[in-house]
Amino acid sequence: MLEKIKKLVLRHRIQLTAATGALTAAAFVARLGFANEQVAAWLMLAASIAGGLPILVQAIESLRVRVVSIDLLVSIAMLGAIAIQEYEESAVVAFLFLFGAWLEQRTLAKTRSAIKGLTEMAPQTAYRLSADGGLEEVDVDEVDVGDVLEVRTGGKVPVDGVVIGGSGSANEASITGEPLPTAKSEGSQIFAGTILENGTIRLRAQKVGEDTTFGRIIELVEEAQDSKSEAERFIDRFSRYYTPAVLVIAAIVWLATRSVELAVTILVLGCPGALVIGVPVSNVAGIGNGARHGILFKGSDVVTRFSRVDTILFDKTGTLTYGSPQVARAIPYGGDQAEAEALLASVEAESDHPLARAIARRYADGEKYEVTSSEAIRGEGIAAVAGGHRVLVGNARLLERHGVAIDERARADLAELEAEGNSIVLLAVDGRLALAIGIRDRIRDGVAEDLAALRKLGVRNLVLLSGDNQGTVDLVARQLGLTEAHGGLLPEDKAEYVRARQARGETVAFVGDGINDSPSLALADVGIAMGGGTDVAIEASDVVLTGSDFHRIPHALGLARATRRNMVQNIAIALTTVAFLLVSLVASTWMNMAVGMFVHEGSILVVILNAMRLLRYGRRPTPIQKNRRHLTGVNSRRSSPRDSVHSNKANRKEVTK
Repeated sequence: MLEKIKKLVLRHRIQLTAATGALTAAAFVARLGFANEQVAAWLMLAASIAGGLPILVQAIESLRVRVVSIDLLVSIAMLGAIAIQEYEESAVVAFLFLFGAWLEQRTLAKTRSAIKGLTEMAPQTAYRLSADGGLEEVDVDEVDVGDVLEVRTGGKVPVDGVVIGGSGSANEASITGEPLPTAKSEGSQIFAGTILENGTIRLRAQKVGEDTTFGRIIELVEEAQDSKSEAERFIDRFSRYYTPAVLVIAAIVWLATRSVELAVTILVLGCPGALVIGVPVSNVAGIGNGARHGILFKGSDVVTRFSRVDTILFDKTGTLTYGSPQVARAIPYGGDQAEAEALLASVEAESDHPLARAIARRYADGEKYEVTSSEAIRGEGIAAVAGGHRVLVGNARLLERHGVAIDERARADLAELEAEGNSIVLLAVDGRLALAIGIRDRIRDGVAEDLAALRKLGVRNLVLLSGDNQGTVDLVARQLGLTEAHGGLLPEDKAEYVRARQARGETVAFVGDGINDSPSLALADVGIAMGGGTDVAIEASDVVLTGSDFHRIPHALGLARATRRNMVQNIAIALTTVAFLLVSLVASTWMNMAVGMFVHEGSILVVILNAMRLLRYGRRPTPIQKNRRHLTGVNSRRSSPRDSVHSNKANRKEVTK
């Protein structure tokens, strides 16, 4: 019976709050409008009972798990007020406490809007190709890996997969944060939760349900918002002792003064509501903001640690660079350059070497010649016959061994290409040097500005760690103005370097994307993984940047620091409120239980509104961001859908590699 009453009371908590408010208002009308004190007293008592029931039930539930909660303080205070027939104060306290709790739930729900928005974007059904060749609409949970699905214009993509037919443009903002649509055609990767803005595609499911990129994003954000930071754990421990201490103090005051009114007033004034809610609401709002901007913090504690970072270590390939070697320069040496490039592309098309793939991508749309013979020479390159010409593709040793002259001008060009950090591929046609190709992994656009933003945020040390040769690493460091650069490192060397920086007392973040980065990501105080990297790296990290967007790092650090400041502000507001109330009780004549509860609930609302400011953090783009968006828009208008698809496919292959 009691269990049914408890469930009934809690289920109708909102209605009881409204009833308490209505009865309290009616009591004031009876007293002030009709001067009927007896009716007013009965209405106030009814309001106290209506409002006190859910508070008392919550207090009893807390005591069952051996927790002395704020509800218990308020319940005792209300019962004391009723005992001394201060019905007005008990009614006002009940209404303000319940109304404050309702506001708290409403505003907390708003700070969790990131999760709500993500879950609403998740598709519920899919159109699956059946055995007879038709399409059937099925629940998304029924889709298995390997199923062929169709998505039409305006439809949501239900799973991660690869396009096997059709073409279109997909809005991937839910995954990458980028507003511009991405062209999709056969062979393109496509992600669950994205929207096909135009066209029709068929895709083969590769990841379904919670294993999709979108599903993992939702899971990470939910886990992060439910986790507790060091500050929250401290507040929990503090409240565990603080709340019983208030009870003891109130009891001592009653024993010393025999004043029930004073004792119950102390119970109300000592409620640590704003202190308990202030830190969690800041963390939830900060993590929600990060999720909307493609930054996944794996817990509130991560936010706190990240806010203290003063040293950031970067892997080079796939982090500061695109992780995709590209042709940077092509220097011709007489003859028909177009024919030379076509011969080069024809020979390299048959190789799977990373430099060969870079050349094949660069000249993918050019003319091709038939390759009638081809010999791979280890450590030197390829000797082939293509289009009736004798073709050599490789390094200087290959050409010299075949008697091809490299004059002083060409040697000066090669020295310049090498100084720029290029890997060099030479082409000789019929015994004459025809082309020198410089290939290097291009630095991500805007990285220099992002690093400058990190310095402004107080990061003292920006260090490059790479397995590449020291010359190339030094060149990248000079171009980006990094503090230090170390090349030729194995994964264990990088991990040891992380330990060395931590031993100096520095708070270290490591940014990487590959399996070889996993030890350093796990060892660093904060590991930051590029979302397009390996699953191992993402699992080992503390922060994931969706879409492998390096530009999100300054926002992430700024947001972490803003969240920490917000927590400190909320703690200060809560403690100042309690101190003000207790001093007012001693030093003034106007402080009573109802006024104390009003101020107490007001402080809760203030800390929640303060935390909600974090939801707007970063809405105003910096001049750098504005310029970057402008350039992105210009480039997207100039490039064709075919170029976009080609670029996306290339980047994905190299990042995976």
